[in-house]
Amino acid sequence: MKRRIRRIALALSAVIPLAVLVGPFLIPVPPLEGTFPPQALADPDSQFIKINGLTVHVKTMGQGEPVFVLLHGFGASLYSWHAVMEPLSQLGMVIAFDRPAFGLTERPLTWEGQNPYGPEAQVALIVELLNLFGVQHAILIGNSAGGTVAMQVALAHPERVSALILVDPAVYSGGGVPAWLRPLLDTPQMRHLGPLLARQIQVRGSALLDLAWHDSSLLQPEIIELYKKPLQVENWDKALWEFTLASRASDLTERLGEFTLPVLVITGDDDRIVPTSQSIRLSGELPNAQLVVITNAGHVPHEERPTAFMDAVINFLNSLR
Repeated sequence: MKRRIRRIALALSAVIPLAVLVGPFLIPVPPLEGTFPPQALADPDSQFIKINGLTVHVKTMGQGEPVFVLLHGFGASLYSWHAVMEPLSQLGMVIAFDRPAFGLTERPLTWEGQNPYGPEAQVALIVELLNLFGVQHAILIGNSAGGTVAMQVALAHPERVSALILVDPAVYSGGGVPAWLRPLLDTPQMRHLGPLLARQIQVRGSALLDLAWHDSSLLQPEIIELYKKPLQVENWDKALWEFTLASRASDLTERLGEFTLPVLVITGDDDRIVPTSQSIRLSGELPNAQLVVITNAGHVPHEERPTAFMDAVINFLNSLR
């Protein structure tokens, strides 16, 4: 009996590692259907600009100063700013773009040098965007994860950022993949399954959208379709997985005292993604910050309550004069 148990144990010790190594490759990952090159999905006012080797989808409006650069959050696109771009353009020039892995910006799967999905490349892209438009100083407006990117730019290039407007910024949460987990996710097995996991956003996207809005009844079908539009871009799933692998926790919470420039923190009073309490806390820990809490708004007050959002921005700008 003992000999039989020993043989079974030896067999299992051989089979289990084999299953772990080979099993993931047996799970089919069918190719995406109904996808197109980004340019095929562009709008009449879309621009495609080569920046640091990446073809970036950009829209601009207005002219003069101040110059506003708009940074959307995870899973979003420059469409997120559609309700406030025109009002902002009455104040100065507005530049909105799709961050790498999102919207209609190119999604490379191979590259030389710096990973285009990594945080350093995102900072470098924004600085080069300013250079291409001849902008010396800009006000960065970032929502959620876009807010953390805006803060990283301000730390790395304080001479290029005159002020920050942080909209429900994901500073205390959403820190990216833990360092200990990254080697596992970068294995051939997980690289095979990764795009399949990324496709879950197709299933969960509507629920996340409902969660982002205080009043999801305002989400008309045509709005939802525009949110889904980037999921028609070729290789979006593989690029989203590359973005996940490249993400990592920031050190922003340890460097809040370095943000001496003017900052406006805007949050909805019903943010269920980045809790409102976190934005309130952030405004108290930044040396030179103002806080506006917009009522009856969730994680995207610039979409849900654009008039109240613009009131907050204008009041902030007036305080800088």
